[in-house]
Amino acid sequence: MIIKRNRGPQWLGWQRRMLTGAHYVGVAGCLLLLVVLVFGDMGLPRYFSMREHAQQLEVDLQELQRTTRTLQGHIDRLEHDPAKIEQLAREQLGYVRKGETVYQLIPSP
Repeated sequence: MIIKRNRGPQWLGWQRRMLTGAHYVGVAGCLLLLVVLVFGDMGLPRYFSMREHAQQLEVDLQELQRTTRTLQGHIDRLEHDPAKIEQLAREQLGYVRKGETVYQLIPSP
């Protein structure tokens, strides 16, 4: 057998006020979290700034990778291409082959 207690209308009013108070606390907590999310040190502006910085770093990385590939190609040519080695020896060191005549132009004063 189940016995129900009648607590009266005062009990229901108090219960409603508690739920309403809990709702106010929940809404206030949510608003506080929203304000911290938007205006805090690690908020949305910082997130967007960091995302933009990450995109710029990605562009810089791609540019550096292209430069690395170009320089690696130059290194490979210097290590394996005799014509390139000869060209640099002639331009930078002034080397000549046997039997060649070198003419140097001296600028007029």
